[in-house]
Amino acid sequence: MGRMTNDESDAPALPVYAERVLEVAELIPPGRVMTYGDVAEWLGDGGPRQVGRAMALYGGAVPWWRVVRSDGAFLPGHELRALDHYREEGTPLRAAGRAAEGHLPRLDMKRARWDGGGTDGTVTGDSGTDGTDLGGTDLGEKAHI
Repeated sequence: MGRMTNDESDAPALPVYAERVLEVAELIPPGRVMTYGDVAEWLGDGGPRQVGRAMALYGGAVPWWRVVRSDGAFLPGHELRALDHYREEGTPLRAAGRAAEGHLPRLDMKRARWDGGGTDGTVTGDSGTDGTDLGGTDLGEKAHI
């Protein structure tokens, strides 16, 4: 096998889809999240699994903790690192039930979910009626990256 170098010409090119996924991840304001499916819908291409694969392979250089599962559970194997980021950014969390594995909180998806509108990331209210809930929002109509 050849020797690894730092020469960027030796590195494989980032797939176009992965690049688009990473660009969306970078748009998500601190304290807010999008699900894998939300990102796919925003792009108008692929699905949650394709977004998850792109994030798993290439997402280390972007705020990966802002692209999440739809149930609000933390990324397995990265729970404590993600929790540190969420607390630092003020991302809304729900307390874990006593029966929850590891007693880790979950994301409060009604309050933390970002629909792609605005860029200030302000989280208001407790009910999710402030526009953070995606209910019926067609992310496919947003600016495509």
